[in-house]
Amino acid sequence: MQPEKGNPEILVDEGVVCEAFRRAGCVSGDTVLIHGSLSSMGWVQNGPSCVFNGILAATAPGGTVAMPTLWHDGTEERSHPDRFDVHNSPAYNGALAEALRKDSRSLRSRHFSHSISAMGSRAEELTCGHDCCGPAPSPWSETAFGVDSPWQRLYEWNALYAFIGVDLTVCTLKHFIESRMVMRLLSLLSSDEERQARRAELSRDCNHVLWPFLNGPHMEEVLIRQGVLQKTLLGSATLRSVRTRPLVEVLGQDIWQHPQTWFSEDFLRWRERIQKKGAEDCLNKDIRQ
Repeated sequence: MQPEKGNPEILVDEGVVCEAFRRAGCVSGDTVLIHGSLSSMGWVQNGPSCVFNGILAATAPGGTVAMPTLWHDGTEERSHPDRFDVHNSPAYNGALAEALRKDSRSLRSRHFSHSISAMGSRAEELTCGHDCCGPAPSPWSETAFGVDSPWQRLYEWNALYAFIGVDLTVCTLKHFIESRMVMRLLSLLSSDEERQARRAELSRDCNHVLWPFLNGPHMEEVLIRQGVLQKTLLGSATLRSVRTRPLVEVLGQDIWQHPQTWFSEDFLRWRERIQKKGAEDCLNKDIRQ
């Protein structure tokens, strides 16, 4: 989506940011993951640092602010993990993300496609170990949304996920949901060989073949219908917020119950084959016992 067009006549300072995030549900000690457009808010005093400081004030004491700082953009140059420099590779996903990456207070996780940068009390705990976490399927690598990755921690911590002047089209956590859904389907199969063969039919290592990409606007519709997505204003921008656990669990349940409303025919056929083979494996196991 295109970010909302901001009103430059509206002044946004740290107090305005703090108050908006408190209305959005921030509490002391929170971890807040944001996506956002700086210009959508209006005239932001002191630029990106105003946003980060305002969120830290809203979550004081003990708060943390984080953003995806994505380097891999699909180009050949940025498709090689060994070319990623955690300290110097720029984030392509907006001025706020790049400002957080470059802020002297922040730390960045070591992952070429889906790194997270964070500042505050839990920044080190959030960003560590991204390059060596347990494997989980994704189109980029098996560690992008891996077991005990920063993305899993954000889910486990029930972080506040906020969108400033943008909608859920840019929701990066949706790839965590996709990954865990694929893991759930593969777990229906009884043999490692079969699981590996079916995994090989899906996108991986930046080679895009088939993947159950989720639709951001439909995600937002479901979350609003279930009453877990809030909206308020931050300056002239719409501030959307949702906790990560309800986001993952509400969407996961809807996806599992209504796959036809989410996925392409190709992926639905792949899913059906998995479920059929899983049922056969389960029946054969019962017979042998």
